[in-house]
Amino acid sequence: MHWPMETRLSRYAQIAEVLARHGFGYLLSAWGLDHLLPHPHGQPEPTAHGRPAHLRMAIEELGATFIKLGQLLSTRADLLPPDYLDELAKLQDAVPPVPSAVVMETLVAEFGRPIEAVFASFDPTPLAAASIGQVHAATLPDGSDVVVKVRRPGVVEQAEQDLEILRNLAAAASRHWKAAEQYDVVALAQEFAQALRAEFDYLHEGRNAERFAANFAQDTAVHIPRVYWETTTSRVLTLEHMRGVKLSDSHALEEPTTARHALAHRGAQVVLKMVFEDRFFHADLHPGNFFIEADDRFGLIDFGTVGVLDERTEEHLAELVLAGTHRDYDRLVDAVLTLTPAGRQVDRERLRQDLEQMIAPYDGQASGETGMGPLLKQCFELIRRHRLHLPANLLLLIKTIIMTEGLGKHLDPEFQLTTAIKPYTQRLMLRQYSPSRWLQQLGRASMDMVHLGVDMPQQLRHILSALEHGTFQMAVRPEGLEPVIRRVERLADRIVIGILGAAFISGTATLLSVNHPPGWERMAGWIYAIGFGLATVLGVLIAWSIMRPKDR
Repeated sequence: MHWPMETRLSRYAQIAEVLARHGFGYLLSAWGLDHLLPHPHGQPEPTAHGRPAHLRMAIEELGATFIKLGQLLSTRADLLPPDYLDELAKLQDAVPPVPSAVVMETLVAEFGRPIEAVFASFDPTPLAAASIGQVHAATLPDGSDVVVKVRRPGVVEQAEQDLEILRNLAAAASRHWKAAEQYDVVALAQEFAQALRAEFDYLHEGRNAERFAANFAQDTAVHIPRVYWETTTSRVLTLEHMRGVKLSDSHALEEPTTARHALAHRGAQVVLKMVFEDRFFHADLHPGNFFIEADDRFGLIDFGTVGVLDERTEEHLAELVLAGTHRDYDRLVDAVLTLTPAGRQVDRERLRQDLEQMIAPYDGQASGETGMGPLLKQCFELIRRHRLHLPANLLLLIKTIIMTEGLGKHLDPEFQLTTAIKPYTQRLMLRQYSPSRWLQQLGRASMDMVHLGVDMPQQLRHILSALEHGTFQMAVRPEGLEPVIRRVERLADRIVIGILGAAFISGTATLLSVNHPPGWERMAGWIYAIGFGLATVLGVLIAWSIMRPKDR
C-alpha cells in the first residue's frame, strides 16, 4: 500500500518533532536523518523527567502503533535496561472511545444487517477502549451474554503507514549507526510488524482461543471463553462474557492464606501445562488477563499474543538447563552462543566468566529457595552486555515464566516456581535425550544423506560441464593422493565410531542424571561398571585399529 507523498512526509515530520521535543533528536542524527529535525542546530534536553519517562511520553504522543511498539519493547529485557522496561510497562492502551455511531456503522458494514438483527441487545457504552479496538457488552438472540470487540476505524491503515516508516528508519539506522546494526534493528522491525498484524486480525485471536479451549477441554479448573463465529470477522470478535475477580484486583482477593497458596500452585500448573505439554501458551499473562471465577475456576482472556515451544526452542532450552544444572560452563557458553547471529564476534572467555559469576551464588541453595525471576533478569542483563539475541519463541517463553512466578507471588508471597517447574523440566530433558529422539535425528540425517546421494550426480555433471567449457579451475593435482584418501577414510570411520560410542555413554549419563529409576541405589554400581567396561572395550578397539599395520 502506498500513501500520498505529503501524508508520509507529514508523519515523518511529526515523529521527528516529537522525538526532538523529548530529547531524542540525536537518534535521527545518528541515523543520518538530520534533515527531519525541526531544530537541526540544537536539540532540547529532557528536563522535568528522566529519559525513560520522556521515551514513554513520546510513544504515547505518537499513537496506537508506537504504543504497541513500546509495550513490545517493555518485554525485551535483552535489549533495554530495567529503568526503561519499568517505564514502558506503564504504557496504557486506554484511549478515548470511538463514538457509538461509528461503532454501529462498523457493525452494520461487517454483517450487512441492522444491529437489531444481529444482537438482541448492544450496550453502546464500551466496557474498555484500547488503541486497536474497544469492547462492548451485548446479548445474542438466543440469550447468550457476550462481549464484542470492535476494531477502531482507520487503525490498520495508520499502522501500515507507521510500520513502513519504522522499516525505513530501521534500515537507515543500520547503515549509519553501528549499535543498530549489531542489534539487527531491521529484523526487530519485521518481528514487531508481524506481531502487530496478528493483533489486528480478530479471526487469528478467535482461532487461538479455540485452540486453548481444545487443550483444556478435559480440565474443569480452566475456563476459556467460547467464540461465536456467526458474529466474528477480522474486524469484530464476539466472545462469551466471562465474569470473575481479576488477579490485578488485589483488594477483591480476600482468600485465606491456605486458599491463596493452592490458587498460586494451580495457576502455575495451568501455565506450565500450556508450555511443556501443549507447547502452545498464552504469552501476555499480566494480572488483567488472568482471573478467578466464582467457582474457583481460572479464566483466561485476550489471546492475541501466543508462543509456541517448537523443536528448535526446546533444544535451546534443554541445552541451557542441562549445562546450567551441571555447572558445565563450557557447554553453557556453547549453548548461549547458538543464540548469536552468524558472524557476530563474542568474547568467549569473558562470557564464560560472567556466566560463572552469575550462577555461582546459587550453588548449595535448595530449589525452593531460588527465585527464577531474579536469575532470569540477570541472564537478560548478561545477554544485553554481550549483545546477544534471543529467538522470538524463547524470549516469549522466558517472559511467560517470569510473569508466571510474578502471578504466583501475587497470590502467595511464599510461592516458588522452581518447585513447580522441576517435574516439567525433567520430562523435557527425558524427551530431548531419549533414544526415540536419537532415532528421529538419525532418520533426518539419513534422509539428508539420501538427498545428497541423489543430488551428487547432477552436481558432478555441472562440474564436468564447467571443465569442458574451461570455466572450472583447480590449483591441486590429484595424482598420488589415493593412499592419503584411504587413510583419511579409515580415520573418519574411527572418528564416527568414537562419536557414536561417546554419544551413547553421554546420553545414558544424561538420562540417568534427570531420571532415577526404582532401585537406583542398588543398580548404580552395576550401571557404572558396565558403562566403564563398554568405554574400555571401545577405546581398545579404536586403539587397535589405529596401531594395526596399514595397507600399502
